[in-house]
Amino acid sequence: MNVIGMISGTSYDAIEAVALEFTLAERSVHARLLGHVSVPYSEDLRSRVAKLLPPQVTTIDEVCRLDTLIGQSFAEVAASLSRDCFAGDVDVVCSHGQTVFHWVKDGHALGTLQIGQGTWIAEATGATVVTDVRSRDVAAGGHGAPLASLMDVLLLGKSPPNVRGALNLGGISNITVVGPEREPIAFDIGPANALMDAAVTWLSHGVETFDGDGASAARGEVDDELLARFLGDPYYAAPAPKSTGKELFHLDYLKSHLTQRALARDDLLATLCELTARTVADAVQDHGVDELFASGGGTRNPTLMEALRRCLPGVAISLIDDFGVPEAAKEATLFALIGFLSVLGLEGSIASCTGARHAAVLGAIIPGRQMVTSLNSNQSPTHLVFDALTRDAS
Repeated sequence: MNVIGMISGTSYDAIEAVALEFTLAERSVHARLLGHVSVPYSEDLRSRVAKLLPPQVTTIDEVCRLDTLIGQSFAEVAASLSRDCFAGDVDVVCSHGQTVFHWVKDGHALGTLQIGQGTWIAEATGATVVTDVRSRDVAAGGHGAPLASLMDVLLLGKSPPNVRGALNLGGISNITVVGPEREPIAFDIGPANALMDAAVTWLSHGVETFDGDGASAARGEVDDELLARFLGDPYYAAPAPKSTGKELFHLDYLKSHLTQRALARDDLLATLCELTARTVADAVQDHGVDELFASGGGTRNPTLMEALRRCLPGVAISLIDDFGVPEAAKEATLFALIGFLSVLGLEGSIASCTGARHAAVLGAIIPGRQMVTSLNSNQSPTHLVFDALTRDAS
């Protein structure tokens, strides 16, 4: 089956998309990655998304406009990738869209909203489109996150001989933990890049949006008093499964902890980088992980990765690339996998990881030009195997 997976993450800077060929043999999914593209949002679109996110106040008409504009942008990327990788013959597109709000109250997820109208993708590609992939898990009592736990468990094994963790360092950090004689567990740890990006954008007046190569953090010194104030947030002590987002970890949250203190940019970035490393290390150690596979934009920040290794001296840390999928393509690949399973009526969530009452078939399906051929399987897969990458789309 020819499938495209798409997402714009919590950094809302680009559309990540992959094209894969999937087959299901017995209970193993085999995936062949044919293309991966990262297409930046236009400056206008990125600016408008930023003004939509909490704690900003918006209007329903702006939500409607952005739902359309983001949907059209995703549709252009999907159509281009379909032409380049499948000669226009794509069966399924699964679009996560852009998260604009994740409603959590008293430790429970009550709703989640991703925008980017999928009908534009269906019109542009003719494919069956799977969207709104988080809401079903929330309706089943889960957090709708981290959905990456599906792919993590299939790659790492549900019950490996040692305790393994799959760490994602996006705007928010999350982890999946698997091990012998235990159910898999997953949860959002806290801010990975979210506060660092917010600080850079604020202090540079929008000229910069992230700390390139962690250079600013590398020059600075950690402010222990400020770090302790951040670490005192009750979210970190809450039990898993749990989820969070930029509804909590945003610029106003950052400013509220500074309390009129004058702090050099480099020192602030060093402190925020250390916050990410410490909270991740605490989660890894609390769950006894001895082998960690990382992915996400944070892996391209050498200062952060060095801090993680310093905080986790007894843990082997490598990239998820070891399993055959480039770390930069992991999230989009996850949604391609979810779309593949959804059109077959197979479960795409792991209840012990999201906190749901049961696993569920995910997403809302927009019919394409033709029915998707069933593979006549009624059992969810237990393994995911990546064949060798053949080429990149450009």
